[in-house]
Amino acid sequence: MSTTPRKVLQSIFGHDDFRANQREIIEHVLEGHDAIVIMPTGGGKSICYQIPSLIFDGLTIVVSPLISLMQDQVDQLRALDVDALYLNSSLDSDTYKAHLAKLRGDPPDLLYVAPETLMKPSMRSLLGDLQIDCITIDEAHCISEWGHDFRPEYRQLHEMRRQHPESVMMALTATATPRVREDIKHALHLEEAGEFLASFDRPNLFLEVKPKEDPLEQTLDLLEDHPGESGIIYCFSRKQVDELSDQLRKKGYSTLPYHAGLSEKVRNANQEAFVRDEANIIVATIAFGMGIDKPDVRFIVHFDLPKSVEAYYQQIGRAGRDGDPSHCLLLFSYSDIHKIKYIINSKDDDQQRKVAETHLTRLLQYVESGGCRRRQLLSYFGENYPHESCDYCDVCTEDRQQGADVTVPAQKFLSTAIRTDQIFGAKHLIDVLRGGRTKKILRHNHDELPVYGIGTEYSIREWWKLFQMLQQRGYLHRDPKHGSLLVDSKARPVLKGEQPIYANLEFGDRTNGSSDTTDTSASSHAKPFELDYDSRLYSRLRNKRNERADQNGDPPYVICSNRTLKEMAAYQPQSEEALMEIYGMGPTRCKQYGEMFLKTIKKYVGAQS
Repeated sequence: MSTTPRKVLQSIFGHDDFRANQREIIEHVLEGHDAIVIMPTGGGKSICYQIPSLIFDGLTIVVSPLISLMQDQVDQLRALDVDALYLNSSLDSDTYKAHLAKLRGDPPDLLYVAPETLMKPSMRSLLGDLQIDCITIDEAHCISEWGHDFRPEYRQLHEMRRQHPESVMMALTATATPRVREDIKHALHLEEAGEFLASFDRPNLFLEVKPKEDPLEQTLDLLEDHPGESGIIYCFSRKQVDELSDQLRKKGYSTLPYHAGLSEKVRNANQEAFVRDEANIIVATIAFGMGIDKPDVRFIVHFDLPKSVEAYYQQIGRAGRDGDPSHCLLLFSYSDIHKIKYIINSKDDDQQRKVAETHLTRLLQYVESGGCRRRQLLSYFGENYPHESCDYCDVCTEDRQQGADVTVPAQKFLSTAIRTDQIFGAKHLIDVLRGGRTKKILRHNHDELPVYGIGTEYSIREWWKLFQMLQQRGYLHRDPKHGSLLVDSKARPVLKGEQPIYANLEFGDRTNGSSDTTDTSASSHAKPFELDYDSRLYSRLRNKRNERADQNGDPPYVICSNRTLKEMAAYQPQSEEALMEIYGMGPTRCKQYGEMFLKTIKKYVGAQS
């Protein structure tokens, strides 16, 4: 060892001092001990293996699944006169051969390599002749089937340790739950490795979740608070990325799209424009952001629901790396769940489906929680937040104005959940409250319950808003296995009339709970379509119905009503049983038209993914 870690930190990287845990990790590795490093995005993981690589005599291999990460880090290191290169599929044939020649003749300090490349027999043979002092596994959560980005080839990496037993091995990630950490240990045979677990808290990130009501306007409202600043907007599909990027550009914002459907040249150009501040906003799928070390991202918007808590945490980790305040907004709609479930159900592997369903359940628990967002997020990663309130999330800074008294409708909803044995979802409870005659209600004799029909004074949309509020405040939570609604013990004082509930739910004058307002009830029934439905899907279903009606020579309403189509567009059923629960779809209609509607819904949901 020709120098000290601190001298390398100061002379090469230009930092005066180490961040939390960095010095201890580096010294541990330089002493020849294996390490598992869990550090939040932006916490300085790369320094933990880059500095040892400049002190060790031999080669440090960095295994990474991310081409953008390799290129970004190698470019940064070369700018600091550090000898580093990478091998991945982005290189042309001549450059790839040149890099291999350098490995054989004058090995660099660091070699960044994709796991598929590393495990090739020819590559392992080449490396077998070199002195390898450190093997670094970056994004180590990819090794676990319970991680959010499982890559089977990562399971083979323990073979490198067997081939190079004298090497130190490091496994690093920003998003590992306790279960994933155990999986990393066993898969890499690192049971004796030192564990370094930094706090997952990013105190400069303001965490906010809002119901998705008018997502474009909600996004524009946030952008108005960050004029000229950098931000990333994540969307579920490529189509949504293109549409939103165009809409924002027409509003005068400096915006570029990023998704896998664009050519590599366009993606690289757009990413470079964002990094160089030539464009302020990137609208992207989850393909964007990994390995991008832009320090001044001031906001992250999840225009659509992410697939897991890990993915959400990793994506908001792009914000505020300079330590300044940054805003993270997640827009949540229950229709987004159907898109994710469609992807889950299309998986052939039962284990992968099980893992994906678990991830979705945990994400919903975070979104619907009535407690501090930061506490919830850190708890997911096995960390106890030491404070009752963080004072920097939407829950902890919520406007304390009472709003209207919604105690009586809240009691009705909670009572209905209890009377139906807490084994049903919100849609069924609302149907019971509003006196519906669905197959499920009749099959379970729920039309004989005392709560049946006691909520006709409110529309479906109003009940749905109330249900969301009760979940967000913790009076209700989902059964993690079945998805049914369970009444929390904190609801007891509400049910006993000992604790009122106030909320700004726009229930109008009917929040006093009186059910004798026949005019209002009639008005509610006269406007049954107050659903948060997908207007584009509704249009496609309507066109399909009208085409069939023309073929049959019948009026469209003979097939089904517009109300039926709007419920389909809201709940997006994908099985005949689920379709039977839609208003107006009995056995006969399902037999005649069910396949037509289900194909349309599945095709639409699939196109959004």
